[in-house]
Amino acid sequence: MEKTLPNADGVFELMTLPYAPQELEPVVSAATIGFHHGKHLLTYVNNLNALLPGSAHEGKALEEIVTSAEPGGLLNNAGQLLNHNLYFAQFRGPVADNAPTGTLADAIIGQFGSLDAFKKDFVQKGASLFGSGWVWLAADDAGRLTIVQEPNAGNPVRRGLRPLLTMDVWEHAYYLDYQNRRPDHLNALWQIVNWDEVARRYQ
Repeated sequence: MEKTLPNADGVFELMTLPYAPQELEPVVSAATIGFHHGKHLLTYVNNLNALLPGSAHEGKALEEIVTSAEPGGLLNNAGQLLNHNLYFAQFRGPVADNAPTGTLADAIIGQFGSLDAFKKDFVQKGASLFGSGWVWLAADDAGRLTIVQEPNAGNPVRRGLRPLLTMDVWEHAYYLDYQNRRPDHLNALWQIVNWDEVARRYQ
């Protein structure tokens, strides 16, 4: 997994989106992106930078912090920063019949039986996660795939797994566009998944 390092001043920065905020519409509105990326994620960046000086994790890569930090505010903010970086980087504008190809597609079909069966299982786990959190497609060192529910700021790296794909089920990720219809939001996101990015993480 690639490492996310602090800048030369020892602080983490807000990631730059690889698309314009309106490019994900109508699946995710520009207004939601503005709040989610520009306000919620920025808060996690600022909180983490305020907590790092003088800590045992100062100067470490983000992934190392998430893997080794004790439960608490520092881990929560580092986890949310890592989670959101992976989340926002995995999208592109809506694509009809959007689907993975190659090795990743073979692995999904081999593990779950079909792409549709995988999507159904993934959405069910995201919709049924109580409260706030994340649902992940992750891989172990042998390349075997699993769907992981993580409450709050959880990330599969703390289980020794490699995160490949995630959907954010905190309400701020979807409430402006979908209100309380979390399953509708999750099902719509398949249109904007950048499977090339997910495959790159899997390689």
